[in-house]
Amino acid sequence: MKLSVVIPAYNEQDSLPQTLQSLYATLLKYHIPHEIWVTNDNSKDNTLEVLEALQKDIPTLTFETNKGPNGFGYAVRYGLERFSGDCVAVFMADMSDDPEDLVKFYQKMVEGNYDAVFGNRWGKGGKVIDYPEVKKIVNRLANFIIKMVMGIKYNDTTNAFKLYKRETIEGLKPFLSPHFNLTVELPLKAIVRGYTYAVVPNSWTNRKYGESKLKIKEMGSRYFFILMYCFVEKYFSRGDYRKK
Repeated sequence: MKLSVVIPAYNEQDSLPQTLQSLYATLLKYHIPHEIWVTNDNSKDNTLEVLEALQKDIPTLTFETNKGPNGFGYAVRYGLERFSGDCVAVFMADMSDDPEDLVKFYQKMVEGNYDAVFGNRWGKGGKVIDYPEVKKIVNRLANFIIKMVMGIKYNDTTNAFKLYKRETIEGLKPFLSPHFNLTVELPLKAIVRGYTYAVVPNSWTNRKYGESKLKIKEMGSRYFFILMYCFVEKYFSRGDYRKK
């Protein structure tokens, strides 16, 4: 089963070399057929030049520039419309996600034939390193609200790092979220629409370079919109969108 790894990148010239080299080396070590798909989201730094240089050493690296509209959700969606694998993971350019965890996700999907595999940084076996305190409080509160509203047990919905089969991604379209709320839209739709999923503990490490693109103040209403959409679909759509 070929794995695609979609990585949105905006002004990530400093993070990409370590992230992509580590990712490539890990997938090679486990003999996982793959492609690494990077969406350069109209970066204003040297991200494009860095990708061109890296491609000489990483034969499975593919990248395109998203001319617009731009933003995290648009960049991920750009890759989700173009990847070539049988399954696809969303992976962060800043090396906050661990390639070894991606291997665990992939192996879990293959072994159990799951439609999706979600990480959990906060449960048994999960780990967060240098997580900003304010962001942690907001994260835990947001995930608690999502759990209560949607009536689910899973408590790390907001983490982008997840793995989906190609058929699952097709079944979640059309995508609505242009921003970070896409991280909530994808797993909630998968759960509501009856796709099978497994949860695997994973780690998260704060970025070494650059700055986070997530602006908490801007995202509250957008997360709420997607949460309400998925709530309405779950309780009022009469299963019209469920996996056939």
